[in-house]
Amino acid sequence: MQYIDDFPETVESLGEFRIAMTDGAELSATAWLPARAWREPVPAVLEYIPYRLGDSTAVRDSMMHPYFAGHGYAAVRVDLRGSGNSDGVLRDEYLPRELDDGEEVIRWITEQPWCSGTVGIIGISWGGFNGLQLAARRNPAIGGVITVCSTDDRYADDVHYMGGCLLSDNLSWASTMFAYNSCPPDPAVVGNRWREMWKERLEHSGLWLAEWLKHQRRDEYWQYGSVGEDFSRITCPVFAVSGWADGYSNSVFRLLEGLSVPRYGLIGAWGHKYPHMAEPGPAIGFLQECLRFWDRHLAGRKNGIDSEPMLRVWMQDAYDPEESSVRPGRWVAEPQWRSPRIRTDTFALAPWGLVQENGQDYELAMDTDGAVRRAGGAIPDEDTGEELRELTVESPLNVGLFVGKWTSYSADTDLPSDQRHADGGALIFDTAPFEEAVEILGAPVAELTLSANRPVAMVACRVSDVAPDGRATRVTYGLLNLTHRSGHETPQPLEPGVQYTVRVRLNETAQTFRAGHSLRLAVSTSYWPLAWPPPQPVRLRVSMAESRLHVPIRPPREEDAELRAFGPAEAARPVEKRLLSPENREWTVSHNLATNDHILKVEKDEGRFVLEKNDLEVTRKQSERYSYRRNRYDTLRAEVTGVRGFRRGDWHTYSVTRTVLTSTETHFRLQADLDAYEGDARIFSSSWDEEIPRDFV
Repeated sequence: MQYIDDFPETVESLGEFRIAMTDGAELSATAWLPARAWREPVPAVLEYIPYRLGDSTAVRDSMMHPYFAGHGYAAVRVDLRGSGNSDGVLRDEYLPRELDDGEEVIRWITEQPWCSGTVGIIGISWGGFNGLQLAARRNPAIGGVITVCSTDDRYADDVHYMGGCLLSDNLSWASTMFAYNSCPPDPAVVGNRWREMWKERLEHSGLWLAEWLKHQRRDEYWQYGSVGEDFSRITCPVFAVSGWADGYSNSVFRLLEGLSVPRYGLIGAWGHKYPHMAEPGPAIGFLQECLRFWDRHLAGRKNGIDSEPMLRVWMQDAYDPEESSVRPGRWVAEPQWRSPRIRTDTFALAPWGLVQENGQDYELAMDTDGAVRRAGGAIPDEDTGEELRELTVESPLNVGLFVGKWTSYSADTDLPSDQRHADGGALIFDTAPFEEAVEILGAPVAELTLSANRPVAMVACRVSDVAPDGRATRVTYGLLNLTHRSGHETPQPLEPGVQYTVRVRLNETAQTFRAGHSLRLAVSTSYWPLAWPPPQPVRLRVSMAESRLHVPIRPPREEDAELRAFGPAEAARPVEKRLLSPENREWTVSHNLATNDHILKVEKDEGRFVLEKNDLEVTRKQSERYSYRRNRYDTLRAEVTGVRGFRRGDWHTYSVTRTVLTSTETHFRLQADLDAYEGDARIFSSSWDEEIPRDFV
């Protein structure tokens, strides 16, 4: 990262101030301006999120927003109602009150003497969501949105559910916001009413996880805020960004395909980070790319962006799954999406692996009796000599212990490792080693004809790159709750023993399979703890004669060699952060052979540090523990605890949150505790204990 001290424009900081809403509440904000904006108004850039501008995002904000101001834009950072030093209570994500407030903030910005009347919105994750949602309200002041690591579909592609399966990130993220909502405002900013504001939050923010668990299918709750319900409502330009290690890459493709406004897509190797702070790398000069977007769509400067390809992605090359800091590869582009250049190659499932149906190297035929045959002969079982038509799988729960998180926040801990750890509990089908390099770009689809022995079941499909030495690197994966086979709105139980044909759409990806490498499809009946398993162990019977894997193949494009290079990662110099105790991140899998306990522990301790700008000492850590015993589904347990502390002089507060999720065959059980302290005195305590019926999950 290159830190920039001298900008084309002199930057003026407005410090922390408050914006009044029409109902009397005030939101905490800060802003950076080019000094000339007081006499020559400029476009503004807004980031509107709940992550406490006074401490949690202070370093990140100081790197990005002064950079924009130094290049001619007024940069405004606002905390949502109920967060940071803003008034009120935050009760859930993307509620109408949040969006109403957002429009009032935009109106306030446009009325300032330093604003030209045009506002761009930028945000990662939450800010990427509400940026799209505000754009869908067709506010004429919004000139463009840069949405990073977000989604157009809150059910299909968010931390809550995937393919109708409950994600563990649903618990993890709910627990993170549980901890955020337990934090007090800063008395140095809001004065003596900080206790009253804090108590209101502690009493009324609620347990969001309980609400999310009550909506296990794609109902109106999730449709609200999903801009993909009607893309035509977005009428301003959009720059959609994500990374292959992030959980939100699919939405970039849907936005490019569904929107009709000027739109641009960018996907790198990174996880849930702004791309100038990316991990895994390579990082890029993302703030420079933002400026090109702002210059064109906020300032109206013609800079060539209109003639560039719609989509740029990092085409990943083969890499060691145990080495995750940088992903080898190269930048490639497609002029439009969907690209007519992408072809689909189809592979049939056979006992010895994957057989390409529409290529030159293999031929495969099906007898009328369903036996799989090669041209010239039947496929015999290697042991019995009999023809194989079906394979069965009943995966152990530990098949998913080495697959990482749904979305990666740290390249050091939560990315998938060598998939041989998981392949032993799955059906695996490999291609023959490729004779020459093959590139894929898009979403593979596993089309499976199968039956189950239970009315509720799931299937997890993974595509991996298998190196000549056997190392298996996960390229993409997909999940499907089989009761959602006909849609996420109206799940239906399976009839045990009856065959169904289902399509499992895997995540979009870009990967080069080198010559000598193989492509592997792995199929399992569980993916714990990334996804919560069905109520009971499931055995699937897969019919090979009718099952296929469809793979999007990208032919080489000569123009890729001429792509404009990205600049180096750069930012404004961050505010000083003095570390008092070290950070610690761990991801540990253990198996106690004496008790047959399997445990995954995730530690994210951000240490104890002081922000020199406001002399605030901050403590922030979260731990997650996922466990089960003897492959028994009634022992599944997930627990997340969080600690948030603040100190300045004699003022000292901290909170401890704990959330536990378990299940029976019929219900989820949710237990939670919240304790808040001023000094050594506990000033608030609350507990929850709820049972929520399972709805085909």
